[in-house]
Amino acid sequence: MTHGDRAGAVGGTVAAGGMSVELPLWKAISYFRVLALIYALLRYFNSYLHFLHPVAGWIFLGALTLWTLATTRAFANPQRCTWYVLGVDLALVVTGVVMSGMTDAPARISHGAPTLPTIWAAGTVLGCAAKGGWRPAAASGSVIGVANILGHGGPTGDNIHNIVLLMVAGCAIGYVIELARASEATLTRALQVEAATRERERLSRDIHDGVLQVLALVQRRGAELGEGTVGAGGGAGFAELGRLAGEQERALRTLMTGGPIPAQRLPEPDAAEPRDLTALLCPYADERITLSAPGTPVLLPGPAAGELAAAVGAAVDNVRRHAGEEARAWILVEDEPEAVTVSIRDDGPGFAPGRLGEAERAGRLGVSQSIRGRLLDLGGTAELYSAPGEGVEVELRVPRKGA
Repeated sequence: MTHGDRAGAVGGTVAAGGMSVELPLWKAISYFRVLALIYALLRYFNSYLHFLHPVAGWIFLGALTLWTLATTRAFANPQRCTWYVLGVDLALVVTGVVMSGMTDAPARISHGAPTLPTIWAAGTVLGCAAKGGWRPAAASGSVIGVANILGHGGPTGDNIHNIVLLMVAGCAIGYVIELARASEATLTRALQVEAATRERERLSRDIHDGVLQVLALVQRRGAELGEGTVGAGGGAGFAELGRLAGEQERALRTLMTGGPIPAQRLPEPDAAEPRDLTALLCPYADERITLSAPGTPVLLPGPAAGELAAAVGAAVDNVRRHAGEEARAWILVEDEPEAVTVSIRDDGPGFAPGRLGEAERAGRLGVSQSIRGRLLDLGGTAELYSAPGEGVEVELRVPRKGA
C-alpha cells in the first residue's frame, strides 16, 4: 500500500469515478446518533424517578444532546470527523456508563438496567470503524466494555452480551470499510491506466497517419535515389538519408508500443458542432478511388466525423500502398437512422489470413490503431474481409447514439 493509499484508508475516502460507497455510511452513522439520542432520552424519561440521583442523569443527557447536535455535521463527513472528535465522543460514553453505576439504584443495575447512553455508545464505535477500520473499532469497543464491567454491574450476562454485540458490529463495519476503500483505490488506478492506454492509442494513430508514413516514404525514396544516382556520386547521401529515416521510423514504432505514456490532450473547442462526413471524404477521391455518398449531408458530431474520416483515410492509404498501382477502390457512404456505415473496397491482390496479426506484432499499427482503434473509441465496429486474389473490403459502422 502506498503512502497515498494508506492516508485514504485512515482518514478519508477514495473516490472512483466521482462516487464512494463510504459517504452514505457516514451519513447513516450521523442519523443513527440522533435517533439513539432520542431513544436514550425517552428511556430515561420513563425511569428517572427510580434513579438515586436523577438530576445528575438529566445533566449528563443535556450535555449529550448538545454534543450530538454540535457534531452531527462532523459525523456526516470523514474529513470533519477527526480523531479528536472521536476521542471526546468516547470519553463522553465512558463518563455516561460510569455515572450510570453511580446514579442508578443497585437493584435496577443488578436486573440489567441500561446505562445512560444506552445504544448511543454504538455510534462511537461505528465512527471509529468508519474512520480507521476494524482495529480502532475494536479498541473503542474494548474501552466501553471495560467501563461497563467496572462501573455498571460487573461481568453479568447482559453486560457480556451487549459488549460482544458492540464488538462484532464495530469490527464488521470496520472490515467492510477497509475492503471498500481498497476496492475503490484499485478501481481508480485501473481507470487511470485505461485512460492513459487509450490516449496512447490515439496518439499512435495520429503518428501512424502522419510521421510514420512520411518516414517510410523517405526511407523508400532514399534507397531508390541512392541506387539510381550511385554513378553520379550523390547516391551515398540519399542512401544515408533513407537509412536514417528507417532508424527513426523503427525507434518511433518502439516508443508507440512501449514508451512513456503521453499526457491527456484537451477536448476540441468545436466538439459540439456537427460536420458533414461526405465533405471530409471528398479529398480521398481521385482517378483511382470513387466516392459514392447520399445527395444530402451526412452529419455527425465533429469529433466523430473527424475520427471516422481519418479511419477511412487510413484504409485508403493502405489501398494505395499495398493494392498495387493499377488497383481501384470504391468508398460507399450509407446514411441510416441508427448508424452511418462507410465501406472501402478495392480490387487488389488481398491478403492471407493471419497477415494482420503479423503486422501488428511487427509494430505496424495501421489497422489495429488507425482503423479499429478509432471505431472502438466511437462505440462502433470495423470489419475487414479479404482473401488472396479477391481484394479487401473494410466496413466501418458508427452508431449515431454512441457517437
